[in-house]
Amino acid sequence: MTSFVMMMLVGLAVDLGGQVHAKQRAHNIAAEAARTGGEQVQAAPAIKGEYVAVDTVAARNAAEDYLSASGVTGAVTITGGDTITVDVTDTYKPKFLSVIGIGIGDLTVTSTASARLIRSLGGSEQ
Repeated sequence: MTSFVMMMLVGLAVDLGGQVHAKQRAHNIAAEAARTGGEQVQAAPAIKGEYVAVDTVAARNAAEDYLSASGVTGAVTITGGDTITVDVTDTYKPKFLSVIGIGIGDLTVTSTASARLIRSLGGSEQ
C-alpha cells in the first residue's frame, strides 16, 4: 500500500511539473507569435515618420502561421492599430499517472501574451 501511495505522489509531481512546463511553453509561443505579428507594420506611414501602425491582415496571418507551425491552437486579436494579443490553448498528456493506470485525461493549458508597437525617439515613446 505504501509503495502505491509513493508511486501516486511521484506521478503527481512528474505530471504536474509537466503541466507547468507545458504552460510555460504555451506562454512562450503566445509571446513569440505576438512579436512576429508586431513585425508586420504599415510601411508607408512609418517610412514617412508619420505614425507606426500594424498591418492588421499581415500581422494576423504571421501570428496565426507561427501558432500553426508550433502545433497549438489560438486566437489573434489586434486592437488600437498597435497591440497584438495572442491566446494559446494546448494540452499536456500525463506521462506517469496514465502508465500506472490512473486515467486523468489530457490537461488543458492556456496562456495569453501581447505585443504593442511603439515609436520612440531618444528612448522616449513618441
